[in-house]
Amino acid sequence: MTDISGLKIGVLGGTGPQGRGLALRWAKAGLTVVIGSRAADRAEAAAAELRELAGVTAISGLDNAGCAAAADVVLVAVPWDGHRELLESLRAELTGKIVIDCVNPLGFDKQGPFALPVEEGSAAQQASLVLPESRVTAAFHHVSAVLLADLSVSEMDIDVLVLGDDREATDVVRALADAIPGTRGIYGGRLRNAHQVEAFTANLIAINKRYKAHAGIRVTDV
Repeated sequence: MTDISGLKIGVLGGTGPQGRGLALRWAKAGLTVVIGSRAADRAEAAAAELRELAGVTAISGLDNAGCAAAADVVLVAVPWDGHRELLESLRAELTGKIVIDCVNPLGFDKQGPFALPVEEGSAAQQASLVLPESRVTAAFHHVSAVLLADLSVSEMDIDVLVLGDDREATDVVRALADAIPGTRGIYGGRLRNAHQVEAFTANLIAINKRYKAHAGIRVTDV
């Protein structure tokens, strides 16, 4: 198993539901976490709330550039509309680092959620092209933010598909998934296969709406 105990995890978009929930679970697992936001004071306010919830001290808040610079591994959990612009602005700070893209390019209309076309193929592939000196992976697209935020849910009961072209980087991300109780990181293929993983989130949203659930996925026979 890959040792991640000494890593500092940055969460860009850490004040939003998905980033906040993952930050909480990682901090609860004993990892050091840095929340990133456009405004440092907003990031620190979120970090203070998470410190109290998790009962730990190793959560801090910085602006996005400070978060990217301070962390060893950086999760991108920002709205699709601002994805490219944010990553372009942080190219220097993210050089050489493992970047985990969990952005789902989705649209919504009267019929429900649907996958948006992405010129580069997927959000993760866009990140890889914008950040040529970073080690870009894709993961954590299908983890319920509601369940992550609810610490009474002791185990998540979910598999996390991890995609990427760098074996060592995907092993680190798989270990980050494994750090959350009940969660298992599963290698899901090369980064070029990220589109269908991102798009499947639309199906899960539809499932959740129909069944009033917080559905995830499990991979069998592995």
